[in-house]
Amino acid sequence: MTPRPATASARSVDEYRDTLAALLAHLGDRPAEQVPVPDALGRTLSADVVSPIDLPVFRNSAMDGYAVRAADVAVTPVTLPVAGVVAAGKPGTAPLPAGAALKVMTGAPMPPGADCVVPVEDVQAGDGRIVVERGRGRGEFVREAGTDVRTGELVARAGTVLAPRHIAALAAVGLATVPVLSRLRAACITTGDELRPAGSALAPGQIYNSNGIALAAALRADGVEVVEIAHSTDDPARFTAVLREATAVADLIFTSGGVSKGDFEVVKDVLTPLGGTFGSVAVQPGGPQGYTVVDGVPVLSFPGNPVSTMVSYAVFARPTVRALAGLPEPESRETTLLTALRSPAGRRQYLRGLLTDDGVEVISGPGSHLIAGMAWADVLVDVPAEVTSLTAGAPVRILTL
Repeated sequence: MTPRPATASARSVDEYRDTLAALLAHLGDRPAEQVPVPDALGRTLSADVVSPIDLPVFRNSAMDGYAVRAADVAVTPVTLPVAGVVAAGKPGTAPLPAGAALKVMTGAPMPPGADCVVPVEDVQAGDGRIVVERGRGRGEFVREAGTDVRTGELVARAGTVLAPRHIAALAAVGLATVPVLSRLRAACITTGDELRPAGSALAPGQIYNSNGIALAAALRADGVEVVEIAHSTDDPARFTAVLREATAVADLIFTSGGVSKGDFEVVKDVLTPLGGTFGSVAVQPGGPQGYTVVDGVPVLSFPGNPVSTMVSYAVFARPTVRALAGLPEPESRETTLLTALRSPAGRRQYLRGLLTDDGVEVISGPGSHLIAGMAWADVLVDVPAEVTSLTAGAPVRILTL
């Protein structure tokens, strides 16, 4: 590894990420909302949730079988008359007659007087009687009320990101709604005269618009409600109109394109007079960056090359966005580099990598246009700004995509 000084004129990655985190910090002050339990998957609880009932609600059978007194089957084989059948969902179960059995279904209420269940596999049945071939002790295959959770006990803590197992528990205790953090609302705006929607024919010089769709997908994966995906031409009036529409519905806006040093940088041209800050970060890809607050709404502006857009989001915005959604930080850890690499002096490089059991392999190339190649990557390989080369076997830090 060969050390080189970082570029002094550009912000560092950490400095710029911290700047954006401070810019977005106030977005954490969002009210809670009640949502139906079936719609709460992936949402973050805003308060502790306790059970309104005992679970199980009543004493019931854990098996299809026969409710008996353990004392009556202590010595086997033994023959008992069957006094009736208890089905699940039937209230008012009659007591178990002395010296008899009652056939019960799984989940059916245990009849008063019965203290265990003999599974159907352990009996021979016929002519209104059963021969019990294996006895059971008190409490076997009986679910007592409240053995799962008691009324008032905690079901899920505030801050829990609700997974299917949590949804199952919340539904089982009869909760129709739960309190969750309201979702951050974001808008994505792509710019460029050359962009065309998927499914349309491309004229010479045109490309398909992928950045807005990609950003929206990344945001949704990180717990954000995407309220608008828009496209603007390079006309300042058009971009201004699209931006104003977005500020009316979103808490946070992402733009892609129009932030570099070309002749048609519409995002920078429109937002700089509104107080926007634009400049360079010592990173590759994604060097040109900008941020503005328009009508109280933060606007984060990324470069328009597809990989630059996605890496910019992953590195600069994703940690804060996930924190605002109540989600854990993206995983970052050290592993072994499997392929030698070179990196530009003074720029922190994020290369696309594929994680294996042995380490990480750099895949695709460093170009910021290679979005199809990025699809094969599951991590970013984080190469410090002062490093210009690494050999296979060197330790590297990776960031999970």
